[in-house]
Amino acid sequence: MAVNWTKELTDQLGFHWEVHTRPKLEGLTDDEYFWEPVAGCWTVRPRKSDDEPGTGPFTIDWAYLEPTPPPVTTIAWRLGHLLVGVLGARIGSHFGGKPIGYDTYPYPGTAAEALSELDKLYAQWVAGVQSLDEEALARPCSPAEGPYAKYPMATLVLHIHREMIHHCAEILLLRDLYRSRS
Repeated sequence: MAVNWTKELTDQLGFHWEVHTRPKLEGLTDDEYFWEPVAGCWTVRPRKSDDEPGTGPFTIDWAYLEPTPPPVTTIAWRLGHLLVGVLGARIGSHFGGKPIGYDTYPYPGTAAEALSELDKLYAQWVAGVQSLDEEALARPCSPAEGPYAKYPMATLVLHIHREMIHHCAEILLLRDLYRSRS
């Protein structure tokens, strides 16, 4: 029996997104979006100067290389990471989307804007993955993918799906903690 790897890959993320994640993001408030569970969180915040990452009225806390240990991050930060570093950059590199980077992205200032953008980029990512046949999944990525450049596209797709599942689970945990705070 032949395995349709494109279907398997899209079903993997699709099930997690449609059953576990997206329904539980309904009603996300701006208070939850910006909630800082501990002091010193990285988040999305109003821009104070032009030399901060992004464009528009909001910026994201970000550094390359990430501090050790990494800071705790807000839902806003995690959604910003999904929008830029996980989905947006890869859609731009592999599926004809506009280039998206931490320095050039207009970070959403509300939960509703962030979720709307996430829905849009998720749909673009899935459409891109669905366009990959067996040959395309086996082809090496591209030099833009750094450590993934020599690996097949399927490896990058699996990595992006792990990132989505991982960060979405963290976002949902933060919602649980927000709701349960005393």
